[in-house]
Amino acid sequence: MRAFSGMVEAMKVHFSLDAFPTVFSSNLVHHELVANYSHLFWVQGSQPGLVPYMLLAHIDVVPATESDGWEAPPFSAQEIDDFIYGRGTIDDKSSVMGILQSLEYLLRKGYAPRRGFYIGFGHDEEVSGYQGAVNIVRLLKQRGVQLAFVLDEGLAVLDGVISGLEGPAALIGISEKGSATVKLSVSMVPGHSSMPPRETSIGILAAAVKRLEENPMPRLFGQGPERGTFEHLAHKFRFPVKFIMSNLWLFSPILGRVLERKPDTNAFVRTTTAVTIFNAGVKINVIPSLAEAYVNLRIHSAQSLQEVLDLIHSTVRDQRVKIELVDGFDPLPISSADEKSFGFQIIKKTVLDMFPTVTVAPGICIGNTDSRHFKDLTSDIYRFAPVWFKPGDAQRFHGINERISKKNYEELVVFYFNLIQNCDIQHLPEAHSSVHEL
Repeated sequence: MRAFSGMVEAMKVHFSLDAFPTVFSSNLVHHELVANYSHLFWVQGSQPGLVPYMLLAHIDVVPATESDGWEAPPFSAQEIDDFIYGRGTIDDKSSVMGILQSLEYLLRKGYAPRRGFYIGFGHDEEVSGYQGAVNIVRLLKQRGVQLAFVLDEGLAVLDGVISGLEGPAALIGISEKGSATVKLSVSMVPGHSSMPPRETSIGILAAAVKRLEENPMPRLFGQGPERGTFEHLAHKFRFPVKFIMSNLWLFSPILGRVLERKPDTNAFVRTTTAVTIFNAGVKINVIPSLAEAYVNLRIHSAQSLQEVLDLIHSTVRDQRVKIELVDGFDPLPISSADEKSFGFQIIKKTVLDMFPTVTVAPGICIGNTDSRHFKDLTSDIYRFAPVWFKPGDAQRFHGINERISKKNYEELVVFYFNLIQNCDIQHLPEAHSSVHEL
């Protein structure tokens, strides 16, 4: 298996060399493999006094099978009606290729950046990045690197997705929810199904799981970064929603109750609880001695991992149910998003250069990215790529028929092309302007 993985990685490197020859031959670019399969690039700047930044993406993808119902083979990159279909077209090969394509073009034009920057492509983001991203961070720490900001995948341009919002919105993630995987288990003496006890291990565990589902974590809307999101977007809603969102100091509880009605918006309101695995029993006439369930929680920014664990114990309220933390971490720090925030404002400017009618707002990632491992290298981590999501597109993410339009892929290339040049300034510009052409 290791030999096969090495062969696949060698093929990827050769493809990259063929597709982006200038990137791999330029004297300005230093490339190295990390943990055998991840990639780290250092693009040298002409002014060492400017603090470098970092662009992140990942090269691994989740599984996909054509028999699941794909319109095109999931690893074919087949084009249908001006869309490129394939696993990774959104998550996250579009950013990988967009970054390399933009850098290739800039270098071919003779461009030399003033502000140096890093590019990191992890190979195991979908399984938490403990080999790729973690080892990239370890190397950078050893070299004493500090970063002005990090930009990774995360949020996108939402068009028609937020009910009642007039026009598209580009949400730049300034934090991520925390995460916890908790194992619940019940152990009892096994027995024959013909003489069942009043309560079985399965019944006790099922009741505990049911209590967790019937008693969700507390509603915390307005106490985290999501408040800034809705305040930034308030002027794009009609009355009376505009009035409500402009006065969240008063109306947060009301809006929170509305948002919790749907799963996709409930994620902004609280720590979510999802029972994802339930194991018990091996034979139909044997009462099992062991029943296990795994619960995955995504932790709201206003809560800590320990607070969530305490609430699980108080909700289960059964000494027969063993509760164990498998793994978990607190919500990520909140990055700056004010008018003096270099990273946020550069990303915002780059978006508005391309899409002047889009409303830009800070947002919260309900999933997790490789960028969470970089928090010791910078205080500002942003999660955004200019992928356009229309109604129904979110279901393609990790689902069937993942795709990106050819136009949108071109926009990703232009975005990184402009972003790299916009980062060359020493101080934030006072006025918004567009000065780059691809």
